[in-house]
Amino acid sequence: MKLIDSKTYLNLAKSYAGESQARNRYNFMEYGARNEDYVAMAEMIQQVAYNEFNHARMFYSFIQTACSDTITNIDVCSGYPFREKWNLLDNLKFAMEDEENEATTIYPAYAKTAQEEGFTDIANFYKNLIQVENCHRMLFEQLYNQMKSGTLYKKSNPVKWKCQGCGYEHTAKEAFSVCPICQAKQGWAMLKIEDNA
Repeated sequence: MKLIDSKTYLNLAKSYAGESQARNRYNFMEYGARNEDYVAMAEMIQQVAYNEFNHARMFYSFIQTACSDTITNIDVCSGYPFREKWNLLDNLKFAMEDEENEATTIYPAYAKTAQEEGFTDIANFYKNLIQVENCHRMLFEQLYNQMKSGTLYKKSNPVKWKCQGCGYEHTAKEAFSVCPICQAKQGWAMLKIEDNA
Protein backbone atom coordinates (compact mmCIF):
# COMPACT_ATOMS: atom_id res chain seq x y z
CA MET A 1 0.00 0.00 0.00
CA LYS A 2 1.22 3.49 -0.83
CA LEU A 3 1.30 5.97 2.02
CA ILE A 4 -0.75 8.51 0.08
CA ASP A 5 -3.61 5.98 -0.27
CA SER A 6 -3.65 4.94 3.39
CA LYS A 7 -5.50 5.87 6.56
CA THR A 8 -2.07 6.51 8.05
CA TYR A 9 -1.60 9.38 5.58
CA LEU A 10 -4.74 11.07 6.93
CA ASN A 11 -3.73 10.28 10.50
CA LEU A 12 -0.39 11.98 9.89
CA ALA A 13 -2.21 15.08 8.65
CA LYS A 14 -4.50 15.05 11.71
CA SER A 15 -1.48 14.60 13.96
CA TYR A 16 0.37 17.45 12.26
CA ALA A 17 -2.63 19.75 12.73
CA GLY A 18 -3.05 18.64 16.35
CA GLU A 19 0.59 19.16 17.28
CA SER A 20 0.67 22.54 15.52
CA GLN A 21 -2.41 23.66 17.45
CA ALA A 22 -1.01 22.32 20.72
CA ARG A 23 2.10 24.39 20.15
CA ASN A 24 0.03 27.53 19.76
CA ARG A 25 -2.11 26.74 22.80
CA TYR A 26 1.07 26.26 24.84
CA ASN A 27 2.48 29.50 23.49
CA PHE A 28 -0.70 31.20 24.74
CA MET A 29 -0.23 29.51 28.13
CA GLU A 30 3.42 30.55 28.24
CA TYR A 31 2.39 34.14 27.50
CA GLY A 32 -0.18 34.01 30.29
CA ALA A 33 2.30 32.55 32.77
CA ARG A 34 4.81 35.32 32.02
CA ASN A 35 2.11 37.97 32.41
CA GLU A 36 1.33 36.55 35.86
CA ASP A 37 5.06 36.55 36.77
CA TYR A 38 5.40 32.75 36.70
CA VAL A 39 8.60 32.99 34.68
CA ALA A 40 9.98 29.55 35.61
CA MET A 41 6.66 27.93 34.71
CA ALA A 42 6.59 29.87 31.44
CA GLU A 43 10.02 28.46 30.57
CA MET A 44 8.78 24.90 31.18
CA ILE A 45 5.69 25.48 29.05
CA GLN A 46 7.84 27.05 26.33
CA GLN A 47 9.96 23.87 26.26
CA VAL A 48 6.84 21.75 25.81
CA ALA A 49 5.72 24.07 22.99
CA TYR A 50 9.08 23.51 21.30
CA ASN A 51 8.62 19.75 21.72
CA GLU A 52 5.25 20.05 19.97
CA PHE A 53 6.90 22.01 17.14
CA ASN A 54 9.31 19.13 16.59
CA HIS A 55 6.50 16.57 16.71
CA ALA A 56 4.66 18.56 14.03
CA ARG A 57 7.88 18.82 12.00
CA MET A 58 8.30 15.06 12.03
CA PHE A 59 4.67 14.45 11.02
CA TYR A 60 5.15 16.96 8.20
CA SER A 61 8.29 15.13 7.10
CA PHE A 62 6.43 11.80 6.94
CA ILE A 63 3.66 13.46 4.90
CA GLN A 64 6.23 14.79 2.43
CA THR A 65 7.42 11.25 1.72
CA ALA A 66 3.96 10.25 0.47
CA CYS A 67 4.56 11.46 -3.07
CA SER A 68 7.21 13.15 -5.17
CA ASP A 69 4.86 15.92 -6.31
CA THR A 70 3.80 18.90 -4.27
CA ILE A 71 0.95 18.10 -1.93
CA THR A 72 -1.43 20.99 -2.43
CA ASN A 73 -4.11 20.03 0.07
CA ILE A 74 -5.15 17.35 2.52
CA ASP A 75 -8.71 17.52 3.79
CA VAL A 76 -8.51 16.98 7.52
CA CYS A 77 -11.73 16.26 9.33
CA SER A 78 -11.05 15.82 13.01
CA GLY A 79 -11.88 17.32 16.37
CA TYR A 80 -9.42 19.60 18.14
CA PRO A 81 -9.74 21.19 21.59
CA PHE A 82 -10.58 24.88 21.90
CA ARG A 83 -11.20 25.00 25.65
CA GLU A 84 -8.38 27.23 26.83
CA LYS A 85 -9.23 30.70 28.05
CA TRP A 86 -7.01 33.16 29.89
CA ASN A 87 -7.03 31.29 33.19
CA LEU A 88 -3.65 29.67 33.81
CA LEU A 89 -4.85 27.09 36.33
CA ASP A 90 -7.67 25.90 34.04
CA ASN A 91 -5.32 25.81 31.06
CA LEU A 92 -2.87 23.57 32.92
CA LYS A 93 -5.73 21.16 33.61
CA PHE A 94 -6.89 21.25 29.98
CA ALA A 95 -3.34 20.66 28.73
CA MET A 96 -2.99 17.68 31.09
CA GLU A 97 -6.25 16.20 29.75
CA ASP A 98 -5.33 16.84 26.10
CA GLU A 99 -1.93 15.19 26.50
CA GLU A 100 -3.57 12.21 28.21
CA ASN A 101 -6.01 11.84 25.31
CA GLU A 102 -3.14 11.77 22.82
CA ALA A 103 -1.11 9.32 24.89
CA THR A 104 -3.88 6.88 25.76
CA THR A 105 -6.38 7.09 22.89
CA ILE A 106 -5.36 8.90 19.71
CA TYR A 107 -1.73 7.90 19.17
CA PRO A 108 -2.15 4.24 20.19
CA ALA A 109 -4.94 3.95 17.61
CA TYR A 110 -2.83 5.67 14.95
CA ALA A 111 0.14 3.42 15.76
CA LYS A 112 -2.05 0.35 15.38
CA THR A 113 -3.37 1.54 12.01
CA ALA A 114 0.13 2.32 10.74
CA GLN A 115 1.36 -1.11 11.82
CA GLU A 116 -1.60 -2.86 10.16
CA GLU A 117 -0.99 -0.91 6.94
CA GLY A 118 2.69 -1.87 6.92
CA PHE A 119 4.22 1.47 7.94
CA THR A 120 6.39 0.18 10.76
CA ASP A 121 8.57 3.30 10.96
CA ILE A 122 5.51 5.51 11.44
CA ALA A 123 3.99 3.07 13.93
CA ASN A 124 7.21 3.15 15.93
CA PHE A 125 7.26 6.94 15.80
CA TYR A 126 3.77 7.06 17.29
CA LYS A 127 4.76 4.55 19.97
CA ASN A 128 7.79 6.64 20.96
CA LEU A 129 5.73 9.81 20.91
CA ILE A 130 3.23 8.30 23.37
CA GLN A 131 5.98 8.28 26.02
CA VAL A 132 6.74 11.97 25.43
CA GLU A 133 3.08 13.00 25.52
CA ASN A 134 2.68 11.09 28.78
CA CYS A 135 5.63 13.02 30.24
CA HIS A 136 3.95 16.26 29.14
CA ARG A 137 0.76 15.12 30.87
CA MET A 138 2.66 14.43 34.10
CA LEU A 139 4.37 17.83 33.96
CA PHE A 140 1.09 19.69 33.47
CA GLU A 141 -0.52 17.57 36.18
CA GLN A 142 2.21 18.48 38.67
CA LEU A 143 2.08 22.17 37.77
CA TYR A 144 -1.71 22.14 38.07
CA ASN A 145 -1.74 20.30 41.41
CA GLN A 146 1.01 22.46 42.91
CA MET A 147 -0.58 25.69 41.74
CA LYS A 148 -4.02 24.63 42.94
CA SER A 149 -2.76 23.49 46.36
CA GLY A 150 -0.46 26.49 46.88
CA THR A 151 2.67 24.32 46.94
CA LEU A 152 4.30 25.71 43.80
CA TYR A 153 6.71 27.74 45.96
CA LYS A 154 6.09 26.11 49.35
CA LYS A 155 7.21 22.60 50.29
CA SER A 156 6.83 20.54 53.45
CA ASN A 157 10.60 19.97 53.63
CA PRO A 158 13.45 22.34 52.80
CA VAL A 159 14.52 22.26 49.14
CA LYS A 160 17.06 24.19 47.12
CA TRP A 161 15.52 27.16 45.28
CA LYS A 162 17.48 28.73 42.44
CA CYS A 163 16.82 32.06 40.77
CA GLN A 164 16.72 31.71 37.00
CA GLY A 165 17.72 35.34 36.67
CA CYS A 166 21.06 35.42 38.48
CA GLY A 167 21.67 31.92 39.82
CA TYR A 168 21.22 32.77 43.52
CA GLU A 169 20.45 29.62 45.54
CA HIS A 170 19.07 29.05 49.00
CA THR A 171 17.58 26.08 50.82
CA ALA A 172 14.27 26.58 52.60
CA LYS A 173 10.68 25.35 52.70
CA GLU A 174 9.60 28.38 50.68
CA ALA A 175 11.15 30.15 47.73
CA PHE A 176 12.32 33.73 48.18
CA SER A 177 9.65 36.42 47.67
CA VAL A 178 12.22 38.62 45.97
CA CYS A 179 15.70 37.48 44.99
CA PRO A 180 18.20 39.23 47.27
CA ILE A 181 20.69 39.60 44.42
CA CYS A 182 18.79 40.57 41.26
CA GLN A 183 15.43 41.51 42.82
CA ALA A 184 13.54 39.01 40.63
CA LYS A 185 10.09 38.06 41.88
CA GLN A 186 9.31 34.61 43.27
CA GLY A 187 8.10 33.44 39.87
CA TRP A 188 11.74 33.36 38.74
CA ALA A 189 12.57 30.59 41.23
CA MET A 190 13.00 27.26 39.46
CA LEU A 191 10.11 24.93 40.18
CA LYS A 192 10.44 21.52 41.81
CA ILE A 193 9.06 18.83 39.53
CA GLU A 194 9.36 15.13 40.26
CA ASP A 195 11.81 13.24 38.06
CA ASN A 196 9.10 11.14 36.41
CA ALA A 197 7.78 14.23 34.64
